[in-house]
Amino acid sequence: MPQSIPATLIPGDGIGPEIVDATMAALDALGAPFEWDTQIAGLEGVKTAGDPLPAKTIESIRRTRLALKGPLETPSGGGYRSSNVRLREEFKLYANLRPARTLIPGGRFDNIDLVVVRENLEGLYIGHEHYIQIDDDPHAVAMATGVNTRQGSRRLLEYAFEHAVATGRKKVSIVHKANIMKALTGIFLETGLELYERKYKGRFTLDTVIIDACAMKLVLNPWQFDMLVTTNLFGDILSDLVAGLVGGLGMTPGANIGANAAIFEAVHGSAPDIAGKGVANPIALMLAAAMMLEHCHLPHMAARLRTAIDQTLNIDKARTGDLGGSTRTADFTRALVRRIANA
Repeated sequence: MPQSIPATLIPGDGIGPEIVDATMAALDALGAPFEWDTQIAGLEGVKTAGDPLPAKTIESIRRTRLALKGPLETPSGGGYRSSNVRLREEFKLYANLRPARTLIPGGRFDNIDLVVVRENLEGLYIGHEHYIQIDDDPHAVAMATGVNTRQGSRRLLEYAFEHAVATGRKKVSIVHKANIMKALTGIFLETGLELYERKYKGRFTLDTVIIDACAMKLVLNPWQFDMLVTTNLFGDILSDLVAGLVGGLGMTPGANIGANAAIFEAVHGSAPDIAGKGVANPIALMLAAAMMLEHCHLPHMAARLRTAIDQTLNIDKARTGDLGGSTRTADFTRALVRRIANA
C-alpha cells in the first residue's frame, strides 16, 4: 500500500459538496492513500471567514502542495476577486491542463482525445486595465495591457512538451495570433519554435496555427489535432470549445500545475439551481481525481477509475440528466463503486 499523501480538499459551493462526496467514495473504493485536510473557499469562505480564500485554506495548500477542489462561486459585488485566479497567483500555477476525451460514443464528434495546455498567469489576464476620461465621460476609453514574458512562455512550453513526450502525444500545435499581435503572442510562438529545435525535435511533430483558424478547424475536423498549447486568453476559449466536443464541461477535468503546488478541479460552475437535488454529474471531478492520482505517481489507480467511469456510463448506462439519462448522483456513485470493487 502506498504511504499516505497529505492533500487539501475544498468541497466548494453549490453542487460542490455533492460531487466531492461522490468522488471521495470512488477514491475510497480504490484505496487511494490521500490524507485529506478539508478547507473552505468561495461563497462558503465569505459566509464563514469573511474571505473567499481564507488564510487557513492557503496555509493548508502551502503545506500539502496538493489540492482537489469543487466549483467555487465568486460573490457578486463587494470587490471580491475570483478565488480561482487568486489560487493561481498565490501558488504560481503557470500551467492549466485540460484533457478532453469522448466518454459516450455516438455523439456528433466521436473518438476525441485532445489536450489543451494553457498558460495561466500572463497575457491579458494580468488585469492591467484602466479608463481614460474624455469630456464628461469617465469611461470614454478602456485600455488593457497584456504581458507575456520569455521566461513565462518557456516555462509553460517546456511543461507542455515534456507532458507530450511523457504521455505519447504525437503532435503539438502552438496556437497564436502573431500575424497581428506580433509582440504579445509572437514572443510565445518564437520561444516555442526555438525550444522545439533545440531540445524536442524528432520526439513529436510540431506545427503552428492561428487562433481563429484553429477554432474553425476544431469544429470541422478536430482529429487533426493532438495537443494544443497556447497563451492565457486563447487557452481559456479553446479549452471550453474542446470540452463541447465531448459533451460539455461536466465531462472535462482541469489541473493547475505550478513549481510548488498542483490543484485539480472540475472546471464547470457551482450550478446553484440544482444544488441539493441529488442530480449533479460528478464525472468531471472524478476525472480530475484521476489526473491527481497520475500526478502522485499512482497511474494504475487512475486507470482503474477511468475504466470504471467508462463502464458505468456505457455498460450500466447510468447517466445523469445532463447526459440524457435519469440516474441520480448517489445511484451513479454506487454503480461506479461496484465497478471499482469488481475490477
